[in-house]
Amino acid sequence: MTPRFYDAHNHLQDERFGDRAAELLTACRAGGVVRMVVNGACEADWPQVHALAKCFPEVLPSFGYHPWYLHERTPDWLTHLQQMLEAVPAAVGEIGLDRWKPNLPYEGQEEVFLAQLGLGAERNLPVSIHCLQAWGRMLELLQNHRRPERGFLLHSYGGPKEMVKVFTELGAYFSFPGYYAHPRKERQRETFRHIPFDRLLIETDAPDQRLPDELNRFPLAELATGKAINHPANVGSIYEYAAEMRGVTVAELAGQMEENFMRLFGGL
Repeated sequence: MTPRFYDAHNHLQDERFGDRAAELLTACRAGGVVRMVVNGACEADWPQVHALAKCFPEVLPSFGYHPWYLHERTPDWLTHLQQMLEAVPAAVGEIGLDRWKPNLPYEGQEEVFLAQLGLGAERNLPVSIHCLQAWGRMLELLQNHRRPERGFLLHSYGGPKEMVKVFTELGAYFSFPGYYAHPRKERQRETFRHIPFDRLLIETDAPDQRLPDELNRFPLAELATGKAINHPANVGSIYEYAAEMRGVTVAELAGQMEENFMRLFGGL
């Protein structure tokens, strides 16, 4: 039986892909991809994510305000987000905290994060969380505020190995990106070797987090600049790498990932 692949986090609406969604998804289908979570990052791209979900059954839409774009939000941003969540079955995300990006103000990040986490909790929707250099505070906020009963995703988890257990107890899933296959990411790979198998997911984060060249079976570039970007069909290569890392077959990994994905995102 051909493995079925699930991409827990990408940005198919990203302008760097150009007008190539149908072409990209054709390659994804041929490669065994059956479902992908496409994450909006701001009010400006939520309609594009919604349109992709309407056109392509593989797309599971997710709407949220990423901390990098909080300066763009309108006074009615939360109402707009609620409207998007009511327009189509969807998840919440990408949301989060970021103390890594240079010159990014931290002020306001927690307020916006908690408002969106609250929407996910009220509606019991999965929440996709971005966190960079704010793991201690993220843990405190998740411990002290209501979370979705079905759980939440720490996408591209890069926090300490020692925090995996307590995040898991709070309902966390952890998605592994192909970017962590680069030799310099051994610390992150070591952490993912210890993620509970029933809380592991696979992601591309396309068009970002490109794989090492030897794993990149679907080379892709921006039409405007020629700069290399990540193709969402590379999820199969990530499955193969992760299976070897965890000491299981691709079929075994794919079966468990399908179960995990459906537990977190099922019904949407």
